[in-house]
Amino acid sequence: MRVRSSLFASFILLCEVVGTVLFLRGFFPVPVRSSLPSRSRPEDVPREPLAGGSTNASAPRPLFSRVVIMLVDALREDFVLGPQGRVFMPYTRHQVERGSSHSFVAKARAPTVTMPRIKALTTGSIPGFIDVVMNLNSPALLEDNLIWQAKTAGKKIIFYGDDTWVRLFPKHFMEYDGTTSFFVSDYTEVDNNVTRHLDSTLKRDDWDMLILHYLGLDHIGHISGPHSSLIQPKLLEMDDVLKKIHSALISKEAEGSLPYLLVLCGDHGMSETGSHGGSSEPEVNTPLVLLSPAFKRKVGMEQPKVVEQVDLTPTLALGLGLPISQNSVGRVIPGVLEETSLREQLRFLHLNGHQLSCLLKDSTSDYQKEEGFEQFRVAEKAHGNWMKLYMEGNTSEVLTNMGKKVLKLYLEALEAMSGSLSKQLGKYDMYSMIVGMVFIFQLLLVLLLAMPEALSGSATVDFPVFSSLLSLPFYLLCLLLASVHVLVCTSAESSCYFCSLSWGLVFAAVAFSSAMFCILISIATRRLPLGPKIHGKSPLRIFGGEWLLSELDVLLLAGTVGHTLSLAASSFVEEEHQTWYFLLNTLCLTVFQDVCRKYFREQSGSGDEEEHALPSKNNHPFTHPKSEIYSEKWLALATPPFTLVCCRLLRSLNQTGIQWAHLPDVGHWLNSSEHKMVLSVLSAFCLVLIYLLVQRRCSWVSKAALALGLLGVYSYRAAVGNVLFPWQHPGRAVSKGTVEARFVYVFVLGILFSGTKDLLRSQIITADAKLKGRGLWEIYSGLVLVVSLLFRAHNLPVLCCCLLVQTLMAQFIWKKLHYDAAQTTIMHYWFGQAFFYFQGNSNNLASIDISVGFVGLESYVEAPAIFLTALGTYAGPLLWAFHLVCYLSSERDRSPVAVSHGCYCLALLRSVPAAAYIVLVTVLRYHLFIWSVFSPKLLYESVHLLLTAGICLFFITMEKTQLE
Repeated sequence: MRVRSSLFASFILLCEVVGTVLFLRGFFPVPVRSSLPSRSRPEDVPREPLAGGSTNASAPRPLFSRVVIMLVDALREDFVLGPQGRVFMPYTRHQVERGSSHSFVAKARAPTVTMPRIKALTTGSIPGFIDVVMNLNSPALLEDNLIWQAKTAGKKIIFYGDDTWVRLFPKHFMEYDGTTSFFVSDYTEVDNNVTRHLDSTLKRDDWDMLILHYLGLDHIGHISGPHSSLIQPKLLEMDDVLKKIHSALISKEAEGSLPYLLVLCGDHGMSETGSHGGSSEPEVNTPLVLLSPAFKRKVGMEQPKVVEQVDLTPTLALGLGLPISQNSVGRVIPGVLEETSLREQLRFLHLNGHQLSCLLKDSTSDYQKEEGFEQFRVAEKAHGNWMKLYMEGNTSEVLTNMGKKVLKLYLEALEAMSGSLSKQLGKYDMYSMIVGMVFIFQLLLVLLLAMPEALSGSATVDFPVFSSLLSLPFYLLCLLLASVHVLVCTSAESSCYFCSLSWGLVFAAVAFSSAMFCILISIATRRLPLGPKIHGKSPLRIFGGEWLLSELDVLLLAGTVGHTLSLAASSFVEEEHQTWYFLLNTLCLTVFQDVCRKYFREQSGSGDEEEHALPSKNNHPFTHPKSEIYSEKWLALATPPFTLVCCRLLRSLNQTGIQWAHLPDVGHWLNSSEHKMVLSVLSAFCLVLIYLLVQRRCSWVSKAALALGLLGVYSYRAAVGNVLFPWQHPGRAVSKGTVEARFVYVFVLGILFSGTKDLLRSQIITADAKLKGRGLWEIYSGLVLVVSLLFRAHNLPVLCCCLLVQTLMAQFIWKKLHYDAAQTTIMHYWFGQAFFYFQGNSNNLASIDISVGFVGLESYVEAPAIFLTALGTYAGPLLWAFHLVCYLSSERDRSPVAVSHGCYCLALLRSVPAAAYIVLVTVLRYHLFIWSVFSPKLLYESVHLLLTAGICLFFITMEKTQLE
C-alpha cells in the first residue's frame, strides 16, 4: 500500500505519542496512598493493646504545648553539625553540644526541590519527580497532612516566609505573610520580611504553632555557591534569629505546663555549585535540631544519628497529640520519647505502627508476607501481654525488661514497614515501560528505513500493510506476545497498568506490535543487497545515485546512533559529557584527515585548477591569488587542531557530571576573590573578541548597538561584584545590576528589531538573499548579546570559543571541503551538545543556574524568569542551531543532489527548528537524573529522533517540488 510521506509521518507521530504515554505511565510510580477516608480523625485511634480486656481508646496526652518550626532553605548539614558550625552558627552549635536538645542528620529524598520537600515534611509521604514541574505553580495540598490536622484540632497556626506554604495550605493559617521564593537576586529583604514579625509574635500567647521559612541562604547559594563570603553573615543572622526565638520561649515557660519544642531544619541541602534538585550528599543531608526542656541536657558533642526527613511528621503529630497523616511513611524519632514513661513510649510506637500497617495493607496485596507487618503483629501481641501485667500492678524488674523487649520489637517493625513503603516509590511498572519502549523503537526503525523512499521524487512510501497482516509470522507473533502478556500478568508480584487494560486494547496493541515488526522486516529486506533476488527489482536509489558513505559519514552515523544506545546505561547518562567530548575530538581528527587529503594528496591536476578557478556570482571563473590560497590552506589545516585545543581548555573550565563535579576547576579559581583582577581582564578580552567575531556581517546601526551592549554586559558584571572597573572604588557596595542589565536589553531589542525588519523585507518586499542573510545574522548577534549577559563572567570564554570555532569551521572547513547540508547539520548538533556541557551543565537539576532568570528583574515575574533560565541553560545548543540556519541560508547555490548524502536521514532528525528544539529539550531533560533499567533518556533520545524526523518529513513532502 503506497501512502504519501506526510500521511505516513503523521501516523508514525500519532503512534509514538501512545508509546510515550505508556512508558511514562510505568515510569512514574503510583504514589503510596491509603484507601481509608480522606483524612485521619481522632476517633480512628486504635485501642491500647491488652490481652483479654479493653483499654483506653483515646490518643495519649501531647508532649508539647507549642511548636516553633524554623526552616532555613538550603541549610546543609555541615553548616551546623560540621567543623564550621562553631563559626557559622555558634549559639545553635552550643545548644547542640551542651543544651537540652537532640540533633540528627535528616536525609531528604530526591528531587531536592522546595515544594516536594514541604509536602514531605507535612504529609510524611515521599513526593515523586512530577512534583518538580508543579513546584513553579504549587496547587493546594488535598492530601492528609500535619497542618490540616492541627487546624482541625483547634490549634492556631502562624506562618511567615516562602509563599509556597500559603499556596499549599490556603485558609489554614490564622496569620501569614508570604514572600516569593523565585526572585533569587534578593537575599536580604526576603528574610527581613520574616524577621520583622518576630518581636510582636513572640510576645503573644494566642498561637500554638509558628512556622518560619527563610529563603536568603538558598538565594545566596544560587548566586555565588556554598563557599561564598555571603554565607557566613547569613548563617550568623539565622543563628541570631534562633537565639531570639529560644530566649523568648524560655522566658515565657510556665511551671507545671507542657514544655515547648523548637525545631531547626532545612528542606534540602546545597550542592558544591550552590544549586539543588539532585541526590548528592550535600543536597540530601540536612540538619534537624530539636530544642526543648523536655530533653536531657547534653554533656558534650555526640555523633548525630541519621533519620529520614519524613520522620519529623509522625514525631510532631504525636508530640502535639494529633493523628498521624494516613499516607505518612515516617517513623517516630525515639529520642523525643526518652523522658516519657514506658507505657507512653509503647503507646506512641503502637500508634505509629498501626498507621504504617494500615498503609501497608492498602498498598501491598501480599502485605501479610511483609516482614515488618509480621513483626508488628508480634510486637502488638507482646504489648498486650505487657499491659495485662502492668494493669495488674506488677512492678517487678521482669516487667521492665519485658517492656524494653517490646519497645525493641516495635522499633524493628517500624523500620521494616517504613523501608518497605519507601521502596514502593522506586518500583517502576517495568512491563508497561518495556511495551512503550518496544513501540517507540519499532516506529523509529520503520521511519529511518522508510526515509530515503519518502524523500524520493514521488514523496510516497510503499507501506506493506496487507502483505504483513496476511503473513504467517504475523499470526505467530500475535500468539507469542499474547502468551507473554498472560504469563506476565499472572505472575507479576505488583500491579501493572498494561495488565489492567481491557482485552480489546491489549489485543490491538499486540496486533499493532506484531504488524510493525513484520513491516519492519519487509522494509529492511528491500534495503539489503538481496533485494533484487527477492523482489525481482533493483535496489532503491536515492535521487538517481547509490547510497554511498564516506569515512566522515560512518563516523557521524555511528556516533549519533552509538550515543543514543549508550543512554540505556545510567552511568553513561550521568557522565554523558565524556561521550560528547570523545565524539567531538574524533570528529576533529577525521576533519583534519579530510583537510590533509585535500591539500596534500589532491594538489596536482584538476585539484589545483578547481582551487584556483572558482565560480563567481555570474558563474564566470576567476582566479584566487596564490598567496591567498596558501594562507587559506594553512588556516584550514590549523582549524581542527585549534578546535581540539579549545575543547580541551573548556573541559577544564567547569567540572560537570556526577562523579567529579565536586573537584576544583578553573572556574572556581577565577571566581575566588584574590583572582578577581584576572577574571576582569579575561572578561574584557572575551567581550572584545566577541564583538570582532559577530559585528562583521551586521549593519552599522547593529554594530554600534552591539558595542554598547557588550559594554553594558561588563558594567553589569562590575555592578554585581564579579569583575572590576579600573576606576571603581574598592568600598563600593554591590548592587543587583538591574539598571545595567536593562540597558543591555534595550540594545538587544534594537538589534533584534533591525534583523527582523531586514528579514521581513527580504521575504515580502524584495527577494534579496544578501538582505535575508544580514537579517538572520543580526538576529543571531542579538542572541549572542543576551547570552553574554546571562553567562557568568568565568563562562565568557565558552561563548568566545563557540563563536571562534563557528567562524573558522564555516570559513575554512565546511565551505572549502564542500561538506553537504547533512554532514554540516550533524556537526552542528555535536558541537551544540558538547558546548552544553562546556557551560558546566549536566543531566541533573542541581546544575541549572536559576539566578540567570532574574537578570534585570526587580521582582519575580514567571514568564521572563522561565525564558531567561531556559535560554541561559541551553545557550550552547541554541547558538549552534541558529548558526546552522544562518550558514545554510547563505549557501544559496546548493543543489538538491547535495543533500542526498548517505547521512541525510540523521541530518533531518536534527534539523528541527530552534525554538521547538529548545522547548522539547527543556521539558524532557527534567527527569534525566532518575535511573531505571530502561533509561528514560534513551526514550527521550528516541522520541527526539521521531519528532524531528516526522516534522521534517511532513514539511519536506509539502515542498517536494523544491527537492526534485
